[in-house]
Amino acid sequence: VDSKSYFNEYSCSSTGDCNGTSVSKLQRFNSYDISRDTLYVSKCICLITPMSFMKACKKVLEQLHQAVTSPQPPPLPLESYIYNILYEVPLPPAGRSLKFSGVYGPIICQRPSTNELPLFDFPVKEVFELLGVENVVQLFTCALLEFQILLYSQHYQRLMTVAETITALMFPFQWQHVYVPILPASLLHFLDAPVPYLMGLHSNGLDDRSKLELPQEANLCFVDIDNHFIELPEDLPQFPNKLEFVQEISEILMAFGIPPEGNLHCSESASKMKSLRACDLVSDKRNGNIAGSPLNSYELLKENETIARLQALVKRTGVSLEKVNYSGLSKKDLKIQCDEEEFKVYQLNIQIREIFANRFTQMFADYEVFVIQPNQDKESWFTNREQMQNFDKASFLSDQPEPYLPFLSRFLETQMFASFIDNKIMCHDEDDKDPVLRVFDSRVDKIRLLNVRTPTLRTSMYQKCTTIDEAEKSIELRLAKIDHTAVHPHLLDMKIGQGKYELGFFPKLQSDVLSTGPATVRIVLKQRYRFILLAFLFSVPIQKYIQEARNLGSTIRQPKLSNLSPSVIAQTNWKFVEGLLKECRNKTKRMLVEKMGREAVELGHGEVNITGVEENTLIASLCDLLERIWSHGLQVKQGKSALWSHLLHYLENRQRRTTSGKLSCFENNVRCLLFCSFRHIQNISEIKTDVGKARAWVRLSMEKKLLSRHLKQLLSDHELTKKLYKRYAFLRCDDEKEQFLYHLLSFNAVDYFCFTNVFTTILIPYHILIVPSKKLGGSMFTANPWICISGELGETGVLQIPRNILEMTFECQNLGKLTTVQIGHDNSGLYAKWLVEYVMVRNEITGHTYKFPCGRWLGKGMDDGSLERILVGELLTSNTEVDERQCRTPPLQQSPSMIRRFVTISPNNKPKLNTGQIQEAIGEAVNGIVKHFHKPEKERGSLTLLLCGESGLVSALEQVFQHGFKSPRLFKNVFIWDFLEKAQTYYETLEQNEMVPEENWQTRARNFCRFITAINNTPRNIGKDGKFQMLVCLGARDHLLHHWIALLADCPITAQMYEDIALIKDHTLVNSLIRVLQTLQEFNITLEASLVKGIDI
Repeated sequence: VDSKSYFNEYSCSSTGDCNGTSVSKLQRFNSYDISRDTLYVSKCICLITPMSFMKACKKVLEQLHQAVTSPQPPPLPLESYIYNILYEVPLPPAGRSLKFSGVYGPIICQRPSTNELPLFDFPVKEVFELLGVENVVQLFTCALLEFQILLYSQHYQRLMTVAETITALMFPFQWQHVYVPILPASLLHFLDAPVPYLMGLHSNGLDDRSKLELPQEANLCFVDIDNHFIELPEDLPQFPNKLEFVQEISEILMAFGIPPEGNLHCSESASKMKSLRACDLVSDKRNGNIAGSPLNSYELLKENETIARLQALVKRTGVSLEKVNYSGLSKKDLKIQCDEEEFKVYQLNIQIREIFANRFTQMFADYEVFVIQPNQDKESWFTNREQMQNFDKASFLSDQPEPYLPFLSRFLETQMFASFIDNKIMCHDEDDKDPVLRVFDSRVDKIRLLNVRTPTLRTSMYQKCTTIDEAEKSIELRLAKIDHTAVHPHLLDMKIGQGKYELGFFPKLQSDVLSTGPATVRIVLKQRYRFILLAFLFSVPIQKYIQEARNLGSTIRQPKLSNLSPSVIAQTNWKFVEGLLKECRNKTKRMLVEKMGREAVELGHGEVNITGVEENTLIASLCDLLERIWSHGLQVKQGKSALWSHLLHYLENRQRRTTSGKLSCFENNVRCLLFCSFRHIQNISEIKTDVGKARAWVRLSMEKKLLSRHLKQLLSDHELTKKLYKRYAFLRCDDEKEQFLYHLLSFNAVDYFCFTNVFTTILIPYHILIVPSKKLGGSMFTANPWICISGELGETGVLQIPRNILEMTFECQNLGKLTTVQIGHDNSGLYAKWLVEYVMVRNEITGHTYKFPCGRWLGKGMDDGSLERILVGELLTSNTEVDERQCRTPPLQQSPSMIRRFVTISPNNKPKLNTGQIQEAIGEAVNGIVKHFHKPEKERGSLTLLLCGESGLVSALEQVFQHGFKSPRLFKNVFIWDFLEKAQTYYETLEQNEMVPEENWQTRARNFCRFITAINNTPRNIGKDGKFQMLVCLGARDHLLHHWIALLADCPITAQMYEDIALIKDHTLVNSLIRVLQTLQEFNITLEASLVKGIDI
């Protein structure tokens, strides 16, 4: 490309034109006069090729440039060389090399074969020198997860090189979204697009990062190429085996004399950083430096700290870094036709690309097993593509190592992965296969052959690339033995005087000799081929003039989207708005199907075994979508999170209106709900950024089932929305906005704990309400009560409750979903008897309220003599209308009708169940536990509730032992624990007299007695029913319940204490009960700490 600029200098003598008026000076200064001035126009020469032979094209243009600027004319007219490249230089076949002649020397290009990695001619070396290994891997991860990526540099070529390299390293995947490596100034409004993109923005070298206003940054990866700096989006998962991956790349780079941390000398800001010491660079974590200072050779690097650490890591695998044979450092015995520097570029390119390709080959070695082939023909499948599942993600992820899941669960949701699988489905035959897919599948087949003994075994062990030598050898052979040589340039049939040489000027080419070639040549340009455009400025130091020209043109306004007509605006943005709404609809449906599981499948909304992608990934994806919606069409960007900025503006406006009394009572109540959620998030010190706060607020709103309502309230301030957003913004499209809010409303159909389960270390205020019996002298209670609350994430420890205080608030670290409450007292005072109906505990941030029924006495001589009880709670289903009432405490509810766990003489005091009902209760309790363990771990509910709840295993076994139980004395309460203690005494006596019938029986009896003794010796005052509950839980944990039932059924004590009709005396029913309880043996039951506290057995 030839470019030459000229600006006429205004000059005047002391006696001449300078005597003119100032007006005439202004008219003539920096103006063009056609009668006296010569205007030079920039000229650009482009080569458009069907394949990206960047090196060859660059050499052609460089030699053309040299011919124009050389003092001596070229051997032939320029038309001869251009004619030759247009018509006489063929495209090299796959797997072959080609030599053709430039103006001053030969040019070689080589094309990979169909079983090699696709052609890529850009210098990978430059990218690693500019950014460093760590930053390249982070940028690569962002690209794979389809974040918005903005490259920033003063050099157009750097923007192009980085963009092309990152997309090439994705093999076998392809970037599916907006790709603009060099974004023209007139199209800056494209950065407002709420879709993934990879764009390059030219820097003038004057403005720093802080002055660059970007529409949205929540999901943006910003790469300042010139300053070796990368700004990553929040919550970026780590690429699998990142440490080993970086180490493998670093070894290759060091073999070529490239430091892994990048070469700062290739940066424009190198002069500013000369004063920095190497240790300063190492500590500069934002740049992703590994360690050390830039070095130029492998010999020097041997003493570097980086190498020492890498060697230490490698030694564990039995490999020494000293012994690594870097074949790239010599040409061996072959005579390479290109120069040595160019050959090294080829070698480094292929070695780095093979390492990246190997990562995907290893991670997706068995991907074909999980591809879901459609039942219908291709046309029908393509028509219904959006409703079809093409990959069994849940099964694939279940086979992966745990460290891979954060990255893979998000990568499987990307468009590039979906397109890759679609391509696989569409290409049934080997002949139909896409070339990229064919190469990848052949590599996967080799991996499977190597791992034939354990084809599905997935481990996180890192496997290095083994295909480098083979790939490098192929290139070396092509460059050593040229397969094709093109016709040399020759004189054309030109008229005399044509093709005249003029130093420093690119001539006007003769179109008559270039218009037709020796034969009709048709060049097919495919959509995915990228064109090469290289610009070279002519001599003359014109940088100063170019800068002046830019300054002169700075007053000219570039066309912006906001200046266009309404019809053009609507046409330009409608696809964005439509796409956002469609994405919202698909995301909400997908999340609901995932959450509802089999129920959704039965309703026809999904396929069994297809769901299962991590819930957290889907919610993070929804947060990203909301940020993109709120970033679309912003007037002025304020802060990195557009959603959080909108919330701040809204609440500030509402605060002013509240103080002025302009809000209705209903509006004020709804605003209070929104404000409470906002205030809670602001008070969480662990969340530092606006993006993090916005995502936490979304999660909290979802958990409270208020997301749609909150966003509707936020958008109800139309004046604020108009002030913040342009007319074409998504949030100002009324119909789409209403549909969007309607889709979000569907989340209220399911329960999410996406806030509670993620922010596990934050402090949460809990409110406790204890409801005693009003009829039985609760106000006379004199003891000092205490309470301990347990959840899935921890417990509070013992909290002392002030006497006669039944309501209190305390703060502690997030307990997760609440499971049990331990409540008791110290038995002090004259009236140490307390009948507690139930306990309510409310999470003041999420609003979740748990009810723990009791209905039992706590006191010596009352009920079963217990001074403390373990209560199992359930989450109350929230009523949205009730939740809107601004009430500080949970609403009072009726006392539950609890089944009393003691036996009295009066038959009316307990429900009578027949043996069939008892068997049914046992079956349902055991079936509930079996179902619990057959669910995926992250979908399981509370095991404590299944064991100790109202319909749990403990309650069902109580019914077994209460059936046919004799009452020996009038007005005397007899408990199941009394029977168990007598049985223990019997077996202990039997053993002392050495009268145990058989060894198995003896072992069971000893275990039974050991557990009874341990529970009786516990320092806790849990009462007889509490002890029975503990015994059942321990028996279930250790798989002993069925042994104990058999033992007790044959015990003589049973005959004394049970009627003949009792279930425990019916051998048929007992055998049936034993078989049911035996099904629990295959499960590893882990008990909550509160259930077995004080027991060491």
